[in-house]
Amino acid sequence: MSVRPDSAPQGRGTTPSNDLDARYGRSPGSRRRARIWVASLAGALLVAFAVWLAWGGLLGPSSEVEAQDTGHVVRGNTSVDIRWQLSVPPGSASSCALQALNLDFGIVGWKIVHIPASPQRTRQFSDSIRTSEQAVSGLIYRCWLT
Repeated sequence: MSVRPDSAPQGRGTTPSNDLDARYGRSPGSRRRARIWVASLAGALLVAFAVWLAWGGLLGPSSEVEAQDTGHVVRGNTSVDIRWQLSVPPGSASSCALQALNLDFGIVGWKIVHIPASPQRTRQFSDSIRTSEQAVSGLIYRCWLT
């Protein structure tokens, strides 16, 4: 008479799958703990992402300072005239950095312009920048409230 492996006595009333689960720590409680850890980690990542969005300003109002180039005229090898407009909240002073670039996109002229407060939100400006060599463009680098 031969004994089949699946009908062999297991001892203390356990099945092979129960023995393996016990040996490797798999139990209903461990599965529940794993689900709780995964849900907690997902929640923490979601909160971190929301904080990052808020910190980066993506969920807040749009920028208060907006500048736009409207044109430039190269005046020989020594200067470039830049036309631009600036939008800031009324009553706010600001500053802008203007730059002139050469054919290789190198900066050949730089100027910081201080703009006094005004009751108007959007204003037009024109400024001349001295250059160290022939410029091919003039533009706004950046503007900020002061």
